[in-house]
Amino acid sequence: MKSMPHGDPYGTHRVAAPPGALPQPAEVLDNDMSRLWDNEILIDVEALNIDSASFTQIKRAAGGDEAQIRAAILGIVARRGKMHNPVTGSGGMLIGRVAALGRALDPAAYPAVGDRIATLVSLSLTPLHIEEILAVNADNDQVRIRGKAILFMSGLFAPLPADLPPNLVLAVLDVAGAPAQTARLVEPGQTVAIIGATGKAGMLCAYEARRRAGAAGRVIGIGAPDDPGAARLEALGLCDAVLRLDATDPLACLREITLLTEGRLADLVINCVNVADTELASILICRERGKVYFFGMATSFTKAALGAEGAGKDIDMLIGNGYARGHAEHALDIIRESAALRALYEELYA
Repeated sequence: MKSMPHGDPYGTHRVAAPPGALPQPAEVLDNDMSRLWDNEILIDVEALNIDSASFTQIKRAAGGDEAQIRAAILGIVARRGKMHNPVTGSGGMLIGRVAALGRALDPAAYPAVGDRIATLVSLSLTPLHIEEILAVNADNDQVRIRGKAILFMSGLFAPLPADLPPNLVLAVLDVAGAPAQTARLVEPGQTVAIIGATGKAGMLCAYEARRRAGAAGRVIGIGAPDDPGAARLEALGLCDAVLRLDATDPLACLREITLLTEGRLADLVINCVNVADTELASILICRERGKVYFFGMATSFTKAALGAEGAGKDIDMLIGNGYARGHAEHALDIIRESAALRALYEELYA
């Protein structure tokens, strides 16, 4: 392997096109793993957890056919040098073993060669080379591969804990930003509505919202009309009400939430869905001067901003930053604390 000097902390030395771009918005990254810049970490990749919005889009485009799903993933990585879905713009994250450290990195501040880690930055900015796809699990968005990836000096990571199965850790850390941000946003006594509460991120948010809102607060979980996860969410007992609604029908959502809250609507709306066109439902069910947290990567900033303006709603809207300080341990601790959630996540995702 050739050692390269003077790597940029943000990874711009790996940008193949266009010139001057950062790795995430770049069209193409250099995924030549025979070269290692002095501030990079080389990873032997074991599994990818593809972002839910991205995997859903790929699965639908492939008609659920596994061979076509494999071909789509391989094609994206071959063209772009990273797993950056050109339709959804999203990526995911990975787990693997550290294969090598760039010579400019302080060994005391980084994992040792051979350590297993999960990356906490998006695959949409991670140079990736896939040698072979070993298995696709279409039910949990996970893909086992043989391949290599690069983590830049600025990239976040977490050691894989010994007390939890790797696939469970992969699933939880993929959405770790959601419960951490929920903890910051929910106040005691608030009414919190979670669109997509039956999903991987949504159930963690429901747990955190229940804890933060307290006995005087109210947590409303919203799942799709035909979603079997609604019954699972009800069984967890985290929500005061679980509604089966089409979040792409904003007026229907508004009617139901208006009835349920006697016109007060929600103080905080958390959107965790992986499909498009749910922005207006989120906006309409939020009270004046309330907040909407858009965590799902299917969110359109244009639809949210102009939709709120058109509806005359004076609300604060937050972009779903996938990072919050301490978010990895926060999310894993929820799984450790709740035997019911852990059992369900192991059933669904591990």
